[in-house]
Amino acid sequence: MGVTLADVARATGLSPSTVSRALSDPEKVNPGTRERVRKAAREMGYVPNQVARSLTSGRSDLIGLIVPDIANPFFPPIIKAVQARATVKGKTVLIADVDEHAADEIQRARVMRKRVDGLIVVSPRTPEDRLAELAQLQPIVFVNREVPNAASVIIENSDGMREAVEHLTALGHTRIGYLSGPRRSWSNVQRQNAVRQACSDQNVELVEFGPFEPQIQAGVRAADLVYAAGITAVIAYDDMIALGLMARLNERGIRVGPDISVIGIDDSPMSGMAYPTLTSIHVPGSEAGAAAVDIVLDLADADVNAPAPLVQLETRLVVRGSTSPAPVPAG
Repeated sequence: MGVTLADVARATGLSPSTVSRALSDPEKVNPGTRERVRKAAREMGYVPNQVARSLTSGRSDLIGLIVPDIANPFFPPIIKAVQARATVKGKTVLIADVDEHAADEIQRARVMRKRVDGLIVVSPRTPEDRLAELAQLQPIVFVNREVPNAASVIIENSDGMREAVEHLTALGHTRIGYLSGPRRSWSNVQRQNAVRQACSDQNVELVEFGPFEPQIQAGVRAADLVYAAGITAVIAYDDMIALGLMARLNERGIRVGPDISVIGIDDSPMSGMAYPTLTSIHVPGSEAGAAAVDIVLDLADADVNAPAPLVQLETRLVVRGSTSPAPVPAG
């Protein structure tokens, strides 16, 4: 017969309820007791009976996480943060990738919700007129999109975009391009509005291109358009587009930095490995993922009519080698 919760309780001299909390909801137990219980459980070979726990509590101890594209560098930091925070909370994460197919999002969420205690949906692509269908699958938290009457963790783009435009104008750039993201992207609307406002505030000309998919190839395609427009600085919807843009400009013998400045958004790990390194707007994906876990678990324990929280996280500019003073016109 396997080791039971009662066995661990006897070995530690604690009550079964304290041992249960230490293993299933560790933040409700002081660190010393928590470590004492975990150490005893490991040494005794205790394995929680998830089926029994589910039948007793009505909970699966699972959190559902839905992302548009797991290969996009924007999402892995959020996924890792969700998994790390869920582990601390004694939960397991089920991940679904809808591969940018907006039509699959609601159906995937409905199926997953039957198995999990709550849902986290990151950057949902579902059209505005159908978001209410997703929001009904309570408890649910949306990350990187504000949804009416639903819990949301949103990333405020205005500060980072303002810093980016101020940085470029301080370097002498007077015509700035923006490479727009997908039309269906809520983030793109926010970033587009933020760059327009920032350029208006700084009294610089904004030239817009796109829309583009968040892919390196899209940046490659955009590069010739950008160069033909005669602008001296570009802000891309994300790092993927920015890196594709840089690659094509380099192929054409156009120096990124001295000839044309480039800024991405996301501050992905690749931004520090590019040549030159990519100036980028840092997006707090890890913080967003951790906050979403806390919120969805709080909602799972809360009254059904509890108010839906809204958390706002700020962006900031990280300056690297891809931005330089505006080139001086010949003559």
